[in-house]
Amino acid sequence: MPATPTDTAALTMALRALQEAAMEAGRMALPYFKRGARTDARVTVKEGGSPVTEADQLVDRFLARRLQPLFPDAAWLSEESVDNPVRLDHRWVLVVDPIDGTRGFMAGDPRWTICIALTFDGRPVAGIVHAPALAETFVAVIGGGAQRNGIGVTASQRDDLNGARIAGPKALVDALQQKGTAIEREPYVPSLAYRLAAVAAGSIDAGIASINSHDWDLAAVDLIVHEASGRLTGLSGQPLIYNRPLPRHGVLVAAGAAFHPHILAQAQHLPLRKQGPA
Repeated sequence: MPATPTDTAALTMALRALQEAAMEAGRMALPYFKRGARTDARVTVKEGGSPVTEADQLVDRFLARRLQPLFPDAAWLSEESVDNPVRLDHRWVLVVDPIDGTRGFMAGDPRWTICIALTFDGRPVAGIVHAPALAETFVAVIGGGAQRNGIGVTASQRDDLNGARIAGPKALVDALQQKGTAIEREPYVPSLAYRLAAVAAGSIDAGIASINSHDWDLAAVDLIVHEASGRLTGLSGQPLIYNRPLPRHGVLVAAGAAFHPHILAQAQHLPLRKQGPA
């Protein structure tokens, strides 16, 4: 457990532990994934209507068993665990999404991820977004840059809206296009974390999320985007704060540092109501 959020050596060791856990969790989930076909995993529906598979639950239990003893001073916040308000009294928190993009996982789309972040005072200091079916792993520690499969990544340096490649919910990207902006719509990605990781990698210029994304979708990739010289913010333009009583967020915009003000200005006029999956 790092003594402070600036203990680079300890954070690097913490990230290694997170990565090893995520990789093993990915190996556990893969047998339930059928590329291009419907999963044969057992599926139930949570309160609110979201699906959850037995793979989500298996990974959640495994990560809790593996990580909580390694980070005894950190509280636990996971999409598939019962929320415990004791986390609000902790400066360190492990924020986990066992499978981000469950609907894609169920349908055979390989763009699903396992996301783990270690946060301190509401901001991530180490994070991993692992896409087992794609053999891609994004990692970052604060101040250490971001990598994909061990190679450094940098967000797009674009500063012009014309021709920009933007991914997000159809209604929100449509609203941008209707404003007369000459943008290229990127295919929808079921995992929000993977969508935003593509911003960090420079594969797309911007990613947008609609209302109701959660800490577990965002904390790990938030750090990865920022360490790749990008920005991920709400419509206020301020960095996101994690481990609040309600771990939910509004419309979000991710882009390279030079492009972010331009796409943010456009996004501030988009419809803010819930527009399907984030």
